[in-house]
Amino acid sequence: MTGLSERREAIGLADLARAEFTKIRTLPATWIALAVTLVANTLLGLLAASDTVRVASQGGPVAIAQLGTVMLAPVYAFVAVPVFAAGREYGGQLRVSLIATPDRNRFFLAKLLAGAGTAVVAATAVLLPGLLVRQAVDGLPAEVAAYLLLGLLGCGFAVLARTVVTPLAVLFILPILVSPMLAGLLPGLVRLLPHEATLSFLGTPTSPVLALSRPAGFGVLLAWAAVFVGAAWVVTVRRDS
Repeated sequence: MTGLSERREAIGLADLARAEFTKIRTLPATWIALAVTLVANTLLGLLAASDTVRVASQGGPVAIAQLGTVMLAPVYAFVAVPVFAAGREYGGQLRVSLIATPDRNRFFLAKLLAGAGTAVVAATAVLLPGLLVRQAVDGLPAEVAAYLLLGLLGCGFAVLARTVVTPLAVLFILPILVSPMLAGLLPGLVRLLPHEATLSFLGTPTSPVLALSRPAGFGVLLAWAAVFVGAAWVVTVRRDS
């Protein structure tokens, strides 16, 4: 028994991260979500590149590229990748994973590294074609950062909720229902929600009333991600032990 324990501890963090990456890579949901995100971003890029495409708004026709909510919409398909990577553990896999990696801090750190690394590479791949079409490749670093932070937020949320359904539903409902309903009543609160903070960070806020500076938007989004990841780490160590 002692020898088995020593062998477990001898497994390096890089090996654990590779194992977690393999889990992510072999999930069908990963490839479905990435395909949807890639197609959506590419189509939006094509539409945004066309000067003839306009969308009706209260202030008159607006180019699609100026509608931050529309251009950011594919991220909610992308978020399914980290959400499924974290939430699938609670379908019966967690016990096996914790037996294989008794040190829960190392277990969570390996998942975090694998998830973050996957998110950066995958986000670059699904964003680049659409940005190339729009001739807006200079915006790639910020777009990737937004996808990464929203993905980490979703990952932490999935651990806290022990399911994939709740994080995806909440993250989708917030910009579609909650923000529009509360924007006129509580603009100070709405501008701090993850979706609105992301739009401010990308320089495409929904309205001047809900706008933050780009650094402030990044800071708010980073704080959301840090809070959810930190809470998920604590929960993994304590609740799931």
